[in-house]
Amino acid sequence: MMLEPPMNQLLKQVPSRYMLVNVVAQRARQVASEAEDAGIPLDDKPVTIAIREVAEGKVELNDEE
Repeated sequence: MMLEPPMNQLLKQVPSRYMLVNVVAQRARQVASEAEDAGIPLDDKPVTIAIREVAEGKVELNDEE
């Protein structure tokens, strides 16, 4: 199974794998919560959506993480 997008593309957006896991998990929880509150069914899993957003540079990193 290939990770899409590739890990090297994700690490261009986030400086370490540890931080990447934290950023993706936090964003996935936000996506799931927002979809549930709005009553919108998701086509993809929240983690998949979060990974894509990180790869596209749509997720802002906090220095506190």
